Amino acid sequence: MNVLAFDTCFGTVSAVVRWDGAGGNGLLQEAQETLAVGHAERLLPLIDKVMAAAGLRYADLHRIAVTVGPGSFTGLRVGVATARALSLATGLPVVAMTSLAVMAAEADMLLGAVRHGRPIAVVVDARREANYVQIFGAHSNQPLSEPKLMTCAQAAAALPAEAMLVVGSGAAAVVACVRRGDVEAALPDLQPHARHLALLAPVLKPLDRVNPLYLRAADAKPSTAPSLARRTGP
Repeated sequence: MNVLAFDTCFGTVSAVVRWDGAGGNGLLQEAQETLAVGHAERLLPLIDKVMAAAGLRYADLHRIAVTVGPGSFTGLRVGVATARALSLATGLPVVAMTSLAVMAAEADMLLGAVRHGRPIAVVVDARREANYVQIFGAHSNQPLSEPKLMTCAQAAAALPAEAMLVVGSGAAAVVACVRRGDVEAALPDLQPHARHLALLAPVLKPLDRVNPLYLRAADAKPSTAPSLARRTGP
């Protein structure tokens, strides 16, 4: 199956094409950039880059895959809006994963044998004393919870009572709240990467409509202050 996958949820933008080579083996072409802002400006150039490098046209694809959150408000809107637009233009189905599930797959790859079959909690600092949290079993494709917005204390209380790893930018703070010797923090700079989304996309169920998973309201809100009277005279 030929898949275009991309992620714009946090501090990176990544785009990946997975396609079947001549021998039937799966091939990957990927690009990732680290940036705090500018997701909208960089996503389509990265998509064009990996598509061209793979020698593929949109007509060669079978589906589009996107991370739907949680993450930054602007980043999520960029990714979801792009997936919707490409699906509308090409007729391709869209599949999705949470950003935290993709991060769990990345952690699984980076940790390797160090994991020792331990469950993983992905914890991302969401600021304002809150974290995005999702817990996974012995394998990263086994979610034990839905993504939630939690304080450090709430996240610590939600962890299974067994040896486990906590990864992501909020991991150290949560482990400090747990105060258990069998809970270890790792990979504080972990980010999602669309390669894992591309690899898992063939087994995901296509969505009727892809929607962003915000978990919290946007920081910017419409003003509730009275509007100024319109001047009508000279």
